[in-house]
Amino acid sequence: MTTIDGHGGDLALAALRGFGVEEMFTLSGGHVFPLYDAAKRAGVRIVDVRHEQSAVFAAEAVAKLQRRPGLAVLTAGPGVTNGVSGLTSAMFNGAPVVVLGGRAPQFRWGSGSLQEMDHLPIVRAVTKHAETIFATDEVYARMRAAALTALTPHRGPVFVDLPLEVVFSTGEVEEEPLPAVPLEEPDPDEVHRAVSLLAAAQRPVIVAGSDVWAGDATAALREAAEALRIPVFANGMGRGTLPPGHPLAFARARKPAFGGADVVAVVGTPLDFRLGFGDFGGAQVVHVTDAASQKAGHVTPAAAPAGDLRLTLGAFAAYSGLVADHEEWIATLRAAENAAKAKEVDALEADTDPIKPSRVYGELRKVLADDAVTIGDGGDFVSYAGKYLEPARPGTWLDPGPYGCLGTGMGYAMGARVTYPDRQICVLMGDGAAGFSLMDVESLVRQQLPVVIVVGNNGIWGLEKHPMRQIYGYDVAADLQPGLRYDDVVKALGGAGETVEKPGDLAGALGRAFASGVPYLVNVLTDPEDAYPRSSNLA
Repeated sequence: MTTIDGHGGDLALAALRGFGVEEMFTLSGGHVFPLYDAAKRAGVRIVDVRHEQSAVFAAEAVAKLQRRPGLAVLTAGPGVTNGVSGLTSAMFNGAPVVVLGGRAPQFRWGSGSLQEMDHLPIVRAVTKHAETIFATDEVYARMRAAALTALTPHRGPVFVDLPLEVVFSTGEVEEEPLPAVPLEEPDPDEVHRAVSLLAAAQRPVIVAGSDVWAGDATAALREAAEALRIPVFANGMGRGTLPPGHPLAFARARKPAFGGADVVAVVGTPLDFRLGFGDFGGAQVVHVTDAASQKAGHVTPAAAPAGDLRLTLGAFAAYSGLVADHEEWIATLRAAENAAKAKEVDALEADTDPIKPSRVYGELRKVLADDAVTIGDGGDFVSYAGKYLEPARPGTWLDPGPYGCLGTGMGYAMGARVTYPDRQICVLMGDGAAGFSLMDVESLVRQQLPVVIVVGNNGIWGLEKHPMRQIYGYDVAADLQPGLRYDDVVKALGGAGETVEKPGDLAGALGRAFASGVPYLVNVLTDPEDAYPRSSNLA
């Protein structure tokens, strides 16, 4: 066996590189210098940011896009607390993020060292596992165990911090074979119950969620849908599981589908507010999860197989019993889908002043490549993206997920650009969200990470202003500066951009943005009175 020796940073990075980690997202801090030293000597790419939240969001993007650990390194104290929103987002999204924190020296604990605090009570609630490693010789084994925990379904973030003397001291360990990620096998009886319900249903529907992508089960889901002839809708990173042209792929007919279905199978996503908390009228619900911990506790599904999604969906595809004829149901939904798309044409081509948000997406649909990675960071403006953009491939859509944390955009963009150096990377951002992370355009510029940022600039907090008016007859704390030149901010940070005030100028601006080769912001002045219809299922 190979001997690994070096300081704590060498041992930690050696453990993580075995899982495919080849980049580190960070903001400089003295407590973690040995981790930088290890990365430099090992050829691991260091991408540094202007706010620690962006480092964790970037690691989350890598974890989701590449389905392996994404690494963020945060210095002690405020470095760690600034990353808590990113950790929480990763927890909600089931992303295998590893956050390594610096920590004040243990030998002087309680004396008031710089940034001395115990991080664990803060991060335990938003991680699968959190620990401090107090001995350098234990770093390698325990970091491997932490990464394995992050990858084990249901996936999620882990946090490990290293006291100053542990990360700077040296140790020697023997390299070990890479452990296999444990898989939970679903109960065959529960799987049979689930697929029997779907096969016998007259009007079944499948909803494919992010864990279908995370569990590398997209092919299995497609095979199951085709074998059982069941319409498929998607949310999160499940989008693109079936390409838009697939005869069983649907997006616009959700209301008639969920309102008319007799069995709804929700696969790889929680029964949360995005899906009416699992209430589909009179339909029976089948909840398919990758781990027993993800079973819904607020509803009682008719069947709830838990375990590796490839195994469950593979069993669905291999079902040999009688399958009801679903063709009339598919045709009904296809008619509703086509009718809804026909009604959207006017919105996508709207030639109004101010610009309708829908027109922005009408133009984007013309220029986004099939393999483009589209990132949503916002509320009202990004809601339109969920409606009008249909990813052509799985694993190309990133949004904040059910946690709904704004400020993910620049970090996600970094992770996406590092993952795909040659693809289009497009961030869709509300002007409210721009306030959280736009300074990290400087990080993109400095490290030559070109992305296109499209800001829907309506000068308000759209998700709050209109509802507050409806409830109280007035609104407060819901206005931003109208017409603010976010493109000038990006120019000042070394990028490029322009403001668009007329719909006819959108195509040219987007063409210049995608051809620029630098971080480029298209600042679109949109109609503040055009608000996306909100669901009532938020509470």
